Amino acid sequence: MADLIVNGGKPLSGVITPSGNKNSVLPIFCATLLTDEPVTLKNVPDITDLDKLVTFFRAQGSRIEWNRDKGVMRVDHSTFRNALANDELPQDMRSTVLLYPAMLHRFRKISIHANAKGCSLGVREIDPHLEILRALGAVINAGEPLVIALPNGFTGARHWLDYMSVTVTENFAMAAALAKGKSTLVNAASEPHVQDLCAALVAMGAKIKGLGTSMLEITGVKKLRGATITINSDYHEIVTFLALGAITGGEVSVKKSLPHHFDLITRAFAKLGVVVEHDGDTATVRRNQKLVVETPFTANLLTKIEAAPWPYFSVDLLPLMIALSTRAEGTVHFWNKVYENGFAWMPELAKFGAHVMTSDPHRIIVFGNRPLRPATVDSPYIIRAAVALAMVAAAIPGRSVVRNAEIIKRAHPCFVENLRSLGAELEWK
Repeated sequence: MADLIVNGGKPLSGVITPSGNKNSVLPIFCATLLTDEPVTLKNVPDITDLDKLVTFFRAQGSRIEWNRDKGVMRVDHSTFRNALANDELPQDMRSTVLLYPAMLHRFRKISIHANAKGCSLGVREIDPHLEILRALGAVINAGEPLVIALPNGFTGARHWLDYMSVTVTENFAMAAALAKGKSTLVNAASEPHVQDLCAALVAMGAKIKGLGTSMLEITGVKKLRGATITINSDYHEIVTFLALGAITGGEVSVKKSLPHHFDLITRAFAKLGVVVEHDGDTATVRRNQKLVVETPFTANLLTKIEAAPWPYFSVDLLPLMIALSTRAEGTVHFWNKVYENGFAWMPELAKFGAHVMTSDPHRIIVFGNRPLRPATVDSPYIIRAAVALAMVAAAIPGRSVVRNAEIIKRAHPCFVENLRSLGAELEWK
């Protein structure tokens, strides 16, 4: 694992363009396996999880041309072998579950030897995936390995999710796109990356209604076709750059900023005293903003930022707001309604001198603007927590080390290069 060395205390300023959304490109890339016609992907981020999927597809016979400099990938699965070359699916990343619909469509049977890991946020159960596959016609044989069979292809069905799971919704959309008849998913996730996948499937010929809502209605088609699909900007990265500008007192503008997704994000920034300006598709944080926590009208309550499935404030952005709050004058209550281990990294934040009280596994209180000092901290296996620790380090004069921070590369292909372009002094070691 690589350590991130940060020489902080310098205002970060400049104009930057974010990469393509990691959470969009992975399911869209998996969805290309639903057709044998060529698919072209543009604005493709060069991330490690995608690398692993490319290696897997090539081992299966797929023809993939990836111009990493231009961010263009051409995919042709017409030569994909209908038997696993290495006996099992890749098991070292959570996105493996997104292969289930296409693999079942092609093989009619797959074996699952182990649960793939994603990060340390909490338990990532497989049961909801099996439930939707069973609803759409799969037969599940429990055991080691777990065997999923699809003897008669996918069949349309109505299903109501227990909770708004992103990957379960994405798997339902991919399977239902080629199912016989009509399918309905109630309590569907609606995050921007879910919308991106559904839009990509529509470009490939799928019939989907309800994009961006909690109910998807999908009429199955006999086959999907090739298409050219542009991956949207990563709104997590957009927020990261803006937050880095704010926490260091610099001025950062981010192009291709997806302002239609930013209403609640802009309000979260405002609660910490940060004004985000939008001009067309460019978002800007001006220099030397006074980080003062907004006072609620209900005076006996703390200012609160709570995160839950979209359209709530995104839980993946919560660590960035926590980092920013350590520099803001005032007290903030953060509530993570999704992950039970989402705040397990608070002891590392405290090493910088931050004052944080953990109320329970889902809630913390940050007492901001306490004196901070450089520190050596250990990154958890959580992408945004690693980024948040790097943010705090960038705001503190002196040399800090974020150990085992390489997980950042899973979502930010040019993290160090981008921050250097804004004036940061940091390096991998």
